[in-house]
Amino acid sequence: MGDVTTAFFLTTFAGISTGLGSLIAFLVPNLKFSWLSALLGFAAGAMIYISFVELLTESVGAVGFFQANAAFFLGIFGMCLLDRMVEHIHMDTLHDGNPFSVSENHNLRKTGLLTAFGIAMHNFPEGMAVLFSSLSSTYLGFSVAIAIAIHNIPEGVAVSIPIYYASGSRKKAFAYSFFSGLTEPLGAGIGYFLLFRFLTPEILFFMLAAVGGVMVFICFDELLPIAIKYGDEHLTFLGVFSGMLVVSLSLYLIH
Repeated sequence: MGDVTTAFFLTTFAGISTGLGSLIAFLVPNLKFSWLSALLGFAAGAMIYISFVELLTESVGAVGFFQANAAFFLGIFGMCLLDRMVEHIHMDTLHDGNPFSVSENHNLRKTGLLTAFGIAMHNFPEGMAVLFSSLSSTYLGFSVAIAIAIHNIPEGVAVSIPIYYASGSRKKAFAYSFFSGLTEPLGAGIGYFLLFRFLTPEILFFMLAAVGGVMVFICFDELLPIAIKYGDEHLTFLGVFSGMLVVSLSLYLIH
């Protein structure tokens, strides 16, 4: 298995990229989601490709077709259940057109807080995804961490802008954005302390299949709807295919 320290480093790196999104929102004038459409597509393509070609395929080879696919769909339905049970705002329902040209009103603070909560909720299993991927293979963990970090950047933007307009404080907006990302290493830490003592190679492959399901759900429920709504559809899918191509080439080079 991979190095635990490296796994936590990659998880923290992916999580704090929400803070980078907050900084970009304040430093880049007239920021639009359409600029990030290709990056979101790239992240989705990389995550989907990794989920099916690496995580699920390796799990099938290690524990069998039925068991691996059961874990994969358990990851999907688990995320779906969590998504429905906990109140939060999806990023793709924040605002039509340019989501950053918002006017100050009493709902902005609630919007920002619910968005931060929704992102924190999604980051929790993402932290476990990076952890278990890294324990399986440092390269796989790095690939998953990069893909998740890319899609965390616009999430940081979506949290910080409403809170900034509601409070007038850049520090407060950055803090909410940054700390919503810290649930990612928190999720990795809880996963590590609860499961690591029981972690056999078989259980690790079950977890990797479930991680694949979690990432596929996030791609289709969050990343792709946002990218298509706020960007060019063709640019989004060019990003998706580019993400798949880059990951496939990198896997070919290391195998």
